[in-house]
Amino acid sequence: MRKTQATIGVTLLASLCSPGAAAPLTKKEARLATEAKFPIAAARRLALRVRPGRITDEELEREKGGSGLRYSFDISSRGKTYEAGVDARSGAVLENAVEGKKPD
Repeated sequence: MRKTQATIGVTLLASLCSPGAAAPLTKKEARLATEAKFPIAAARRLALRVRPGRITDEELEREKGGSGLRYSFDISSRGKTYEAGVDARSGAVLENAVEGKKPD
């Protein structure tokens, strides 16, 4: 039980303290964070490496593709909003594309 609480605490702390963080994790995201193996701070750095810009929104969600658990980042770059998805278990980049007309 301690490991789970520590994981949530570290994830929430990283979310609050990391540059470019859009917002702290929601309660649902905190529950999902216990399943994540790849730290959110590392996912942010990776997302910004594949799509340089400014993170305007982020979430941890269940979604098809990869392991089924992903960090999703909206990144403002060159006047457009892109979505970068990073697998929360493996750290693989799952998406790097212009955000659609109907964002999640």
